Amino acid sequence: MKSPIAINDISVKFGDKAILDHLSYEFESGKIICLIGPSGAGKSTFIKAIVGMQKLDSGNVEVLERKIPDREVLGKLGYMAQEDALFKELTGKQNLEFFGSLQGIKKKDLQGKLDKAAATVNLTKQLNQSISNYSGGMQRRLSLAIALQTDAPILLLDEPTVGIDPELRQEIWEELRNQANQGKTILITTHVMDEAERCDVVLMLRNGKFIAEGSPKEIKEKYQVTSVEEAFIVAGKNLELENKGAAK
Repeated sequence: MKSPIAINDISVKFGDKAILDHLSYEFESGKIICLIGPSGAGKSTFIKAIVGMQKLDSGNVEVLERKIPDREVLGKLGYMAQEDALFKELTGKQNLEFFGSLQGIKKKDLQGKLDKAAATVNLTKQLNQSISNYSGGMQRRLSLAIALQTDAPILLLDEPTVGIDPELRQEIWEELRNQANQGKTILITTHVMDEAERCDVVLMLRNGKFIAEGSPKEIKEKYQVTSVEEAFIVAGKNLELENKGAAK
């Protein structure tokens, strides 16, 4: 079976700066992949490239064996952007219903999926409120619920747990694992390093390059450390030393 997402030598430049620098990677179905890196590393740009919202300077992206951008493929992606794109004049439920129709969820199935997604992010009691009255954290949770309710085989979640309390974050991760076990491919960006420990694969992005990739266990063993956070620091220092050596 071909990779659900194939990244083929993609580059994105903003001016003279390479945000993504000739990246290639093939994703596996049924896996949670964490893309980690400091702010400004290009994590959101990487996800936008997969969705087709970011123009590439070189290379291409294939999703479900179709080159991106492709409008048909969009209906097969559950996408949560870093910035919430919600209709403030509607209630939480109306937002879920509207986006559910765009996602192609059958009307007879929508209520059940909507209820489950809302419960996962602890918004059931607030569904009939206008989201103009939601806090920033509640709007973030609603955006996540919109992505979780879809039948799409691929979830692309940009910083999905920012502003969410630890107890609810645990429940969300349990649901993500459940969906991965059903065969979904899930890509999550985060700068919360302890979340990377929960992933099947960690991709470390820095200076436009993947500086390390593998399971959390493999990465910790490679750098002889006890956490992914320590591995990221060591990998970053190694990269700086390599760059200094190359500059001499």
